[in-house]
Amino acid sequence: MDSSLLLSTLNQETVIGVEPPHLPTNFVWPMEDLVDAHGELEVPVVNLSGFLTGDDEATWCVAKLVHRACLSHGFFQVINHGVDPALIAQAYAQMDKFFRVPTQRKLSFSKKPGLLWGYSGAHVDRFSSKLPWKETLSFPYYDHTFEPVVANYFNTTLGEDFQQTGVTFQKYCKAMKELGVKLTELLAISLGLKDRLHYKELFEEGCSIMRCNYYPPCHQPSLTLGTGPHCDPTSITILHQDQVGGLQVFADKRWKIVQPRSDAFIVNIGDTFTALSNGRYKSCLHRAVVNSYKERRSLAFFLCPKEDKILRPPQDIVRIDGTKHFPDFTWSDLLLFTQKHYRADEATLHNFTNWFLSSKTNK
Repeated sequence: MDSSLLLSTLNQETVIGVEPPHLPTNFVWPMEDLVDAHGELEVPVVNLSGFLTGDDEATWCVAKLVHRACLSHGFFQVINHGVDPALIAQAYAQMDKFFRVPTQRKLSFSKKPGLLWGYSGAHVDRFSSKLPWKETLSFPYYDHTFEPVVANYFNTTLGEDFQQTGVTFQKYCKAMKELGVKLTELLAISLGLKDRLHYKELFEEGCSIMRCNYYPPCHQPSLTLGTGPHCDPTSITILHQDQVGGLQVFADKRWKIVQPRSDAFIVNIGDTFTALSNGRYKSCLHRAVVNSYKERRSLAFFLCPKEDKILRPPQDIVRIDGTKHFPDFTWSDLLLFTQKHYRADEATLHNFTNWFLSSKTNK
C-alpha cells in the first residue's frame, strides 16, 4: 500500500463529515490476534524513592516485587522515579507538534530502507500485511559523546521548525537512559547477583532507541491493532502512555488491560534481558488496541546494550541453573535478525537462537 494512500486513510478518520472507507485488508488482523481482553492486569507498582536514595530495606522490598513480576510476565510500573512531570508533558507537546504537520511533510522524513530512524506510517516500509494502525517517529540516543545527538538529529533531519523538539527530547532521553541504567541495577539485585552493577557496563556506550507512537481513531477498531502481539527484542522498555489507554499484556493465558497512570512509567522486560537472566525473567508479550473516538499517544524508550558487547548471563546464575539456555550473542546480531529476517512476535528469541546457531554452523 502506498504511504500517501495509507496516510490519507488514517487522516480521513479525523475529518468530520467524511464517510470513512472500508478498512483496507492490509490492516485487518487474524481473529486469533483480536481476542478480547478480560479484566485488568494487577500491575505491581514499584515505588523507587527508597531505592534511589540508597535505603537498603526499601530496595530489598521493591526488588522482591520486581522479581515476582519478572518471573511471571515481565511487566511492572515505577513511581517516584525522579523524572520531572513537566518534562513528560513537554515531550507529549512536542510529539503532538510533529504528528500534526501535513502528510507530505511527514512523508519527507520517512525511514530510509535498512535504517531505524525516521517517520513511519504503519511500518509500510517493512510490512505488507497485518499493518499496525499507527504512525511512529524513531530516533537514536547515546550519551558517550559531548554532542547533543537528539537535538542534532532533529535540526539536520527535520529542520529549524523542530529545534525545540530536539532540545526537549534530548533532555527526555537523558532522563530515560539514567532511569534505565538504575533499573538494570535493581534487576541485578532482584536476581540475587553479588555485583549489583553487573549489567551497567553493557549499556554505558549503547545506542538506545526513542520512539513516539501516535494511534489515530479507527472506524473499525475490532478488525485491527495499533501494535500486534510481540515481545520487545531490546533489553528494557520504559513506556509512558497517555490517559486514553490501549495497552494490553498477556498474563495468565489471557489478554488483560493496563490502565494508564500519569505518574508512572511502565517497564517491561525484553528478549535481550531474558537472555541476560538466563531465561529466568520473562519477556513481556503485549499489544496495543485502538478505538473509534480518540487518538492515543505513547512515549517508548528502548534501552539497548552497546552493539558489540558479548551478551551472556552472569556465571552465578548459570552455576545455580546448571545450564546456559542461550548462546552468547551481540545486540547487533539480534538487531540484524529483527530488521532483516523476522517480524518481532512472541517467539522472536527462540527463532533468533535457532537462526544464530545455524548461521554459525554454516560459516
